[in-house]
Amino acid sequence: MKTSIFLFLMVFCFSTQAQYQKNSGLEFDKEKANYLYHFAYDCIDQEYPNKLGQVLGNDSYLAPPRELHPAFYGCFDWHSSVHGHWTLVTILNTFPDFEYRNEILAKLKKNITSENIRKEVEYFDDEHNKNFERTYGWAWLLKLDEALRDWGSPEAIELQKNLQPLTTLVSQKFNDFLEKLIYPIRVGEHNNIAFGMSFAYDYAKKYDPALAQQIGTKAREYFMEDCNCPLTWEPGGFDFLSPCLQEAALMQKILPKDEFKKWLKKFLPGFEKNPAKFLTPAVVTDRSDGKLAHLDGLNFSRAWCLFEIGNSLTNNEMTELGVLHFNYSYEKMDSGEYAGAHWLASFATYALIKYKAMNEE
Repeated sequence: MKTSIFLFLMVFCFSTQAQYQKNSGLEFDKEKANYLYHFAYDCIDQEYPNKLGQVLGNDSYLAPPRELHPAFYGCFDWHSSVHGHWTLVTILNTFPDFEYRNEILAKLKKNITSENIRKEVEYFDDEHNKNFERTYGWAWLLKLDEALRDWGSPEAIELQKNLQPLTTLVSQKFNDFLEKLIYPIRVGEHNNIAFGMSFAYDYAKKYDPALAQQIGTKAREYFMEDCNCPLTWEPGGFDFLSPCLQEAALMQKILPKDEFKKWLKKFLPGFEKNPAKFLTPAVVTDRSDGKLAHLDGLNFSRAWCLFEIGNSLTNNEMTELGVLHFNYSYEKMDSGEYAGAHWLASFATYALIKYKAMNEE
């Protein structure tokens, strides 16, 4: 009798989870790829409007974006251009027969040339801009390199070879910065160090053991004793990252499962049992305002963190909450406002990739 009940419960749980996955709408299919690709495709060579974020050393620094950053000059700012390229690479890797494959490859090959990357390296070596895009843009650059390596097609091998000098430089900069950084940066925008470390770790654990070791060491140093993260204080009005969830997602990658579960109970008490008590999707009131549009990105980044953490803990409530966040902003993404259109597809794509990976394990 006990055996029969156990088998019934097992079948019920698996069928419920399968039905949930079927109805979630988050499968990364060609319909979504066709919807998402055009945001990145249209903007990686759209030079203006553009926010350079540079330090001027003299009059010679006043040049068009295409001259300062010949590889990554589009999509409003440098980092958005980088993760726009990542989005296109990821779509081609996921769907080898994608309808617009040749058109996308033509743009990627035009931008990521050895000469263009040499000029990017020179910019990052400039005495006034050595910290340019620290660490958000650095993390996305490493993520792009990881995607090219993982893709492994002849075209990807060529592009990654061209990108390699900048990857090497950025990896070293990241390592050096962590060596100097005593106190973690916990904001909900670009400088969040847990986000940067998490993305860099994905790359480094495969391709850069020294950086991976540094990130593992510093993550424990920064975050191991943290407790009672004020998740109900989130979000801040301009956040596109959750300080609490980004930290938890990083530690999930760094710590063994049992150690992470123990750490999470101290860091976010009660969250594992009832995550919806702490989080609801962030509301965007004006998608033409670039800062307020950040909150759509927050919904996507919360989603991927919830997928990562929920998968690690086999916690369906976290997964369901992630789906809720994703769908809220995905349904509103094509607002026609460039303030969000130039970057949100990358965040949506990354959340879909994490959901896909979770369901394939």
